[in-house]
Amino acid sequence: MAHPVKSSRPQPAAQRLKVRRQLAAAAMELFTTRGYEATTVDEIAAAAGVARRTFFRHFRSKEEAIFPDHDDTLERARAVLEAATPGENPVDTICRGIKEVMRMYTASPAVSVERYRLTREVPALREREIASVARYERLFTRYLLSRFDEDSPNGDEPLLAEVAASSVVTAHNHVLRRWLRAGGEGDVAAELDHAFAIVRRTFGTLPAFTGRAPGAEPRTTAGGGQVLVTVASTDAPLPELMRTIERALQQHG
Repeated sequence: MAHPVKSSRPQPAAQRLKVRRQLAAAAMELFTTRGYEATTVDEIAAAAGVARRTFFRHFRSKEEAIFPDHDDTLERARAVLEAATPGENPVDTICRGIKEVMRMYTASPAVSVERYRLTREVPALREREIASVARYERLFTRYLLSRFDEDSPNGDEPLLAEVAASSVVTAHNHVLRRWLRAGGEGDVAAELDHAFAIVRRTFGTLPAFTGRAPGAEPRTTAGGGQVLVTVASTDAPLPELMRTIERALQQHG
């Protein structure tokens, strides 16, 4: 008796991601063995078994080729924000959203560690990584701006949204770098939760995100919005960074 044959052909999205990952693996291998500058797009395409035009369907340049998953991860993070319940603190929501980025890295620890090494050695790859991170920060900033309490405007909402979103991303990247430097070893999930607890203590109870207490008067800012500038070493421990930001916000208020 003949059995129906199940199609094993990947769906278009799955096929797209498969090719992107093949190109990424080929690029990393060539960058490691030949060097970034000596490697061409044609060589990456050939190593992945695809045509040059196929490469450019997936990536605009060779430095993009070792980051195949950021587009899809950004969409997963966006889906987390869109599915949030109305009562959830928006700072908690963006903390959940950026966990999609950590899942991307921890899904393939060896690849992530090697990619981290390459980005430290090649400025063009480091710049591409920074650009990718900025996309998450913009997504979270826009989300926070959309969730402010409209009944208590104080003029500082754009500032608070940018600082809070940046702090969530900074906390994530701080934990991620430590994990990568440790060779992908350690309980990164627990460390990330600890880092987010620090962020929540700083921003999670701000009236701008939680709504005013009953009877409280909204704060007003004369002369339009202001810019907050604070200085901290990027090598400082995360709690120290967050205390610096918190002190600056308190002084600003």
